[in-house]
Amino acid sequence: MSTPRASRPAADRRTLIADTAIDLVATSGLRGLTHRAVDGSAGLPAGSTSYYFRTRTALIGACYARLAELDLGDVGDFGDIGSVGSVGSVGSVGDIGGVHGSAATDRETAAAALAGLLHRWLTVGRARQLARFELSLEAARNPELEADFHRAGQGARARASGILAALGAPRPQEAGELLVAWTDGLLYDRLAGALARSRPAPDLTELTAVTRRMLDAVLAGS
Repeated sequence: MSTPRASRPAADRRTLIADTAIDLVATSGLRGLTHRAVDGSAGLPAGSTSYYFRTRTALIGACYARLAELDLGDVGDFGDIGSVGSVGSVGSVGDIGGVHGSAATDRETAAAALAGLLHRWLTVGRARQLARFELSLEAARNPELEADFHRAGQGARARASGILAALGAPRPQEAGELLVAWTDGLLYDRLAGALARSRPAPDLTELTAVTRRMLDAVLAGS
């Protein structure tokens, strides 16, 4: 039997609140993100959200942390990304083994895995990525949120750097930052940018070709 929402442990309730807040931002934008709206959508007693996150700034900070956790969890689901690099826990790099083969084979493996990840974020994970972009703009306007947003983004860059180091990048940190920036640009263009309406549904074959080109470019230029 599942635990009723109102009686969940504090850690679970914080997660529920953050997930609900992210969903609200995805569907209604930041204007729809209020403590009362989160309580109602999460099925929690009035005042629950403000008990755990006293201010709107604190609530948005919780969204940043949760988005980073979920995105890195998705990366972990695509094990082939980690199999060509050193991928550990959230925000750190640790060895989980490697692929024995040529560098070209490793690049193909990484490109296919990254394409699968992008395909997920462009389809079933679309709402979460839209919320992430909307919340990122709030950090640009609010100095109180800048540190939380910066901290949340470091895990993805650490993982990208570890993978690219295993692929032979001489400056993996620089290459990782560039790869994450290009990935974010592709996601934004397909979800909210000029191609959001005119582009056909994401195609895994096309995304694999694009990610291979991105990997080749960052490795050649690093």
